Order: sequence, then C-alpha cells, then structure tokens
Amino acid sequence: MHVLLIGSGGREHALAWALAASPLLSKLYCAPGNAGIAEVATCVGLDIADHAAIVRFCIDNRIDFVVVGPEVPLVAGIVDDLEAANIKAFGPSKAAAQLEGSKGFTKDLCREFAIPTAAYGRFRDRASAKAYVARQTLPIVVKADGLAAGKGVIVAETGQAAEAAIDDCFAGTFGAGGAEIVIEEFLRGEEASVFALVDGEHVLPLATAQDHKRVGDGDTGPNTGGMGAYSPAPVMTPEMMRRTLEEIIRPTVRGMAARGTPFKGVLYLGVMITEDGPKLFEYNVRFGDPECQVLMMRLKSDLLAALVATVDGVLGTFDLRWHDDAALVVVMAAHGYPGDYAKGTEIRGVERARAMPGVEVFHAGTRRNGDRLLANGGRVLCVAARGKTVADAQARAYAGVHAIDWPQGFYRRDIGWRAVARERKGS
Repeated sequence: MHVLLIGSGGREHALAWALAASPLLSKLYCAPGNAGIAEVATCVGLDIADHAAIVRFCIDNRIDFVVVGPEVPLVAGIVDDLEAANIKAFGPSKAAAQLEGSKGFTKDLCREFAIPTAAYGRFRDRASAKAYVARQTLPIVVKADGLAAGKGVIVAETGQAAEAAIDDCFAGTFGAGGAEIVIEEFLRGEEASVFALVDGEHVLPLATAQDHKRVGDGDTGPNTGGMGAYSPAPVMTPEMMRRTLEEIIRPTVRGMAARGTPFKGVLYLGVMITEDGPKLFEYNVRFGDPECQVLMMRLKSDLLAALVATVDGVLGTFDLRWHDDAALVVVMAAHGYPGDYAKGTEIRGVERARAMPGVEVFHAGTRRNGDRLLANGGRVLCVAARGKTVADAQARAYAGVHAIDWPQGFYRRDIGWRAVARERKGS
C-alpha cells in the first residue's frame, strides 16, 4: 500500500515508525514531517490546511490510504474531502470530530446518553458565565469550547481567577475557540488516558496510558502539550477498564450512531477515576502526544492493518497483541516552553541514545541543516523506552536523555513517579 501520514510531531514520528514496520506497506509519505520522520518516510512540503492540494497529491501518487495525525485537519473535515475523492482515510468525519472540536457538543452528548461527566454550563457571554460561577463550588474549570492548541483549559482556584479566565476567553486569547465557553465542576481523583479504535459500531480497546501535563517536577507550573507519559496506567484496573468501556465508550459510540454521525477512528478519553468511578473530562479524536509514543512502543501487531480494519468496519473480528513490558517517554523541550522559546539550537547525541537497549527517540520539533540536527519547536524530542516494569522503562529512558547533548533543552525528572511509587509499595 502507498500511505500518506499527515502531521509533523512526536505522535506522527511514532506512527511513522510503526507503519514502516508493516508488511502491507510499499511506500510511506509524510506531510510535512520532520527530521526524524524523514528517516522512515518521504517527507513532502504540503500545507495540511490545503485539503485540495492533499487530495491532488494522493491522486498523483496513487495513495491507497491516508492516516491523519493532528486534530485541526480532522475538525476541518479533511477525511470528508478525501473520501469524496474515493481515497480511504483513517479518522472521523467533520461531524464526528466535534467530540474534540466542541467541548459543549461532547457535554451535551454526555447529558443526552447518560455518560458520567462533570456538571457543566455553556455560555456565549461574560455576564451569564460569571453569574453561573458565583453559584458554584470552587475550584472550577473554565474551558474554551473550540480548539485552542491545548491551552484553553483553566483550573480556577478562586472566583477572581475564574472571572479572569472568562474574560480571557471572550477577549480572544484562544481565538475563535473561545467564542463560546464551558464551565464545569472540578473533578477530584486520578487521571488516565484511555484509547480505543472505533469503526462506527465496534470498539477495540487499546493500551492505557498516563501523561504529565504540567511543565515542572512534582506536577507544578503551567499546563503543556505533555512532558511525558507511561503505559500501562495502573489506576486502570481490569474492573475500571470494564466500567469505562460500558459506561462511557460504548454509550458514546451508540449515541454518535443514533445522531447520524457515526464515529470512525481512534477515541482518546481523558478520564478521572473518582470515588464514584470513571468520569469523562474530555474526548480527543486522534492519538495523544506523547501517549502515542508509549502505545507504539508496546504494540506487537501490525498498526497499518488495524487502521485499515477500522476504516473498513471490521473491528468486530480483529484483535491486537501488546508487549507485556511497560513503556515510558520523556519529552525534551526548549527552554521557555510553554511560553516563548528559541529555535535553531543544535542537538547532539541522538544516535547514542537510540543505540541503547530498548530505547527509541521520536522527533517532535526538529529540522536538518546539513549534518546538524536543530530544534524547531517547543517540544523537540521524545525519548522512549520499554522495560519489564515502569521503573525499568524509566531508568532506560532517562539514560537515553542523559546521552543527548542539548544545553538549550530541559525535561522533567520525575516522569512515571505515580506508577513507580505503586511498584515500590507492592514489592
């Protein structure tokens, strides 16, 4: 098969790495890709917002299958445009991608189909939003309704902070994504990331993961796109996974079908494990980043075959095999991230890290200048490793990080701390 992968981050490098191992693959392209992806795919300089150009490329290069990595083109309807040209594509339709494209859409779906989630309200003006906050218990969560590059969620500890967040949303801080807001109850518990392939009717659960959103050690500082992750998530016991499937995922799939917008692709749930059980706090309609990196490290089966089965609607007769090992990834970011940061600084030692047993380095924001590898983003490298336990994977991943020479970068030093503490307690 000739396959086009869309995207340029660490998630897409992990997907490219897994796709390249498929016996079904004859040629892999990536648009636009990065320096790491270029090692396993032919990178092409397409603007992923230009759907017509992507369709033309697919026709000209006899692309059999398209895998869409990031959420923005999915929400913009790229799968609909590809399918209109008779090109198979992995990912939801524009209508189904509203599960990520509109937080209010998801909350209303939860209400309609009795899916456990936080209590909430939807607002289009400051006055009614602030009046709602005044009646609620603090802390409270203020969310831009639309896409906001992972920055449109504010946990407000005080009423003043909540009002400031409301003002920011309606002042355009988050662009068009903040034209409407959702204000919801603050859920207490432990977060986990749960993934499932969905073909419109059937659900195939994937491995679980837990990520680290805060920029600093000890889960301190501002939220980021993710500073590290590990799989599996110990909090997702078999019973908790069963409940998540039966109480959240399957009702969502049935509800989307009943509404006439069946979901096909990968569902990525952010769930909070509360005293009352699992509650949904967000849906994403693509693989997480950096969770995708640890999932691909653990996947034994052919990724391409699984994605094609999803699009073809045959997941009911499909299964996947996983390594029993744990996997852990540490993100190396440019100083200043998630705020302002410099680009163009040189990185050395990536090959030393990749030569270590069980270690892979996925590029998130890099480019080549001759033989030099340069940083080209906020999150730049993802150093991943497998091990018999999370502690083993953690030790290998950090050994890989220490082999890389990049003075202008930083990383958290405690990725996996919850799972490692559990392992120590159980030993």
